[in-house]
Amino acid sequence: KLIDNFGREISYLRVSITDRCNYRCIYCKPEEQFEFIPHEEILRYEEIVEIIEEAVNLGVTKVRITGGEPLARKGVVDFIKKLKEIKKLEDISLTTNGFFLSEYAEKLKDAGLNRVNISLDSLQEEKYKRITRGGSLEKALKGIDSALKAGLLPIKINTVLIRGINDDEVENFVRLTLGRPLNIRFIEFMPSGEELKDNYRDKFISVLEIKESLAEEYSFRPIDINSDNGPAKYYQIKGGQGTIGFITALSQHFCKTCNRIRL
Repeated sequence: KLIDNFGREISYLRVSITDRCNYRCIYCKPEEQFEFIPHEEILRYEEIVEIIEEAVNLGVTKVRITGGEPLARKGVVDFIKKLKEIKKLEDISLTTNGFFLSEYAEKLKDAGLNRVNISLDSLQEEKYKRITRGGSLEKALKGIDSALKAGLLPIKINTVLIRGINDDEVENFVRLTLGRPLNIRFIEFMPSGEELKDNYRDKFISVLEIKESLAEEYSFRPIDINSDNGPAKYYQIKGGQGTIGFITALSQHFCKTCNRIRL
């Protein structure tokens, strides 16, 4: 078994297969030229598969593929196929910005991918372009549709809330859960991009504030989901098909139940 220094048993491995991304989100990467890791220094797929096999032998049952943007790396479908062959690996998921997802959803499902998380910080075209510095909202939304059609479920939508930028869209995101089986997860803003570092306190909005605002308009009940499903606390709007979740990245730490390591 994999047990960390705090006695937590590790069953979840997150694997970054690339640092490259076609977006430059304002809370993530600098706008200017970003220095990527040279190709020769990045682990080959074969090496990553070997590491995951050993991790599974030590008790890991879930693997999430991340980046950068993992679908920007060539060969990702065949890589997923190799992971699917690993016995005792119960769940393979992937986090994406959705740009390439309409092209890849069916192929990924056929290869053995179970589900996806999709980053989506605005439902307004111009605002989406501002946050992602040039991204395509249309492609992201088509990616969500394709993931639903392919059965890459449950689909989790990750929405980083930034005061004065997209906090006025919370209700629009919530409405997505009423007619579709989507899990919208509101994430507290943690700046790593240069643009927002200096005034991040002005841009921060707490989950508690959002919940109190929603409670004025909606009736929602907590959903009991075990800690293996990550740090989010989930709720369901009355009559809704999906759920809303809150990740308190800053206001409340959730390290106690962490069961994951990163590669």
